[in-house]
Amino acid sequence: MKGNRVIMSGQTLSEKILSRAANKEVKAGEFVMANVDGAMIHDITGPLAVKGFYEIAGRDARVWDPTRIVLLFDHQVPADSLKAAENHIQLRKFAAEQDILNYDIFCGVCHQVMPEKGHVLPGNVILGTDSHTCTYGAFGAFATGVGSTDMASVFATGKLWFMVPKTLQIMIEGRLPSRVTSKDAVLRIIGDIGADGANYLACEFRGEAAERMSIPERMTVSNMAIEMGAKVGIFPADGTTKSYLEGRVQDREAIEAGFINGDEDAAFSRREWNVSDLEPQIAMPHNVDNVLPISQVPQTRIDQVFLGSCTNGRFEDLQLASEMMKNEPLAKGVRMIVVPASRDEYMKCLRAGLVERFMEAGAMVESPCCGPCMGGSFGLLGAGERCLATSNRNFVGRQGSPQAFVYLSSPATAGASAITGYITDPREI
Repeated sequence: MKGNRVIMSGQTLSEKILSRAANKEVKAGEFVMANVDGAMIHDITGPLAVKGFYEIAGRDARVWDPTRIVLLFDHQVPADSLKAAENHIQLRKFAAEQDILNYDIFCGVCHQVMPEKGHVLPGNVILGTDSHTCTYGAFGAFATGVGSTDMASVFATGKLWFMVPKTLQIMIEGRLPSRVTSKDAVLRIIGDIGADGANYLACEFRGEAAERMSIPERMTVSNMAIEMGAKVGIFPADGTTKSYLEGRVQDREAIEAGFINGDEDAAFSRREWNVSDLEPQIAMPHNVDNVLPISQVPQTRIDQVFLGSCTNGRFEDLQLASEMMKNEPLAKGVRMIVVPASRDEYMKCLRAGLVERFMEAGAMVESPCCGPCMGGSFGLLGAGERCLATSNRNFVGRQGSPQAFVYLSSPATAGASAITGYITDPREI
């Protein structure tokens, strides 16, 4: 104790991860050069990163470590324009020249494929040229999105400058009610904190409800940390993490090495939510933090339902939506686009009969990609149309016309709404 001020000597989880990466003890607010454990680029942001790398290092340069770089195509797949096709050709050439692992168009959305294929470990610093790279925080990794220029520097050096973020512990207590999901929980948190309420903070998810979440549920929460401005959204690694990774990562010691935790005497702030009485939540147009409990949403007709994305495109999400549909057809005038997050998740759905059920209901089931989430090669909205989506953003023009309206929900709400034709509380189905 110094005067009335308590001297905190411990470290948060994020401070410990960055201390290991910087080879020295670091605290929030310090600037450090950290070693990067893994890097990911995709077909939209990759070409600029490659161009920048050659400008920095020279045309004949080699990347710092090809075994730590992963390339995936997921935003414009298959190529939907000549420019996209040219980008794919350029990236395939770069991967071949540099001996980098390239999943090409075959495996799915980057944020699902990376952990699915064993490229994410707890305690690692992982960067991607996509804002939703924070998804990997579900596995106890310090994962964040960076620009293509920063990634060019990483390719050349294997390092990047960081300001060590302060930590906000988000305590998610209680138990989620039936048909209320982790998507509803994180939407409520974003609605309360605001789109910029956690700017450059390390949001650390703890509490009874957080600990009970499965890996797919945690990925949904971490994925949306960026929507409140967070640098990372991280769950401490635990037995649930280990069970998921053991079949995907050969080096068990590497998994266990990342099982670290913050100190009780570390400096952090804390906010608490009890989800025991939480109802389904809807992010209203045109901001992710414009969140209302579904009981306060007026009856809203919808033209399209988008079920998928790196936020809610896993087997468990699609299964839940299918259960809410109860083998009934889509409501008249409603289009439904279902996009599993990866080939592996698609095959799970196929073997479980979900693809057949969706198709029989009148939905379209597409190959894994980002597609409608980014207003890509299909599923665009026209002026005045309304879409209920399980994705992560509902900005003006995000999924097509700037005169369209996008509402965000859980898979349960999406499934229920698909058969009624309006935004529907899944607890009423």
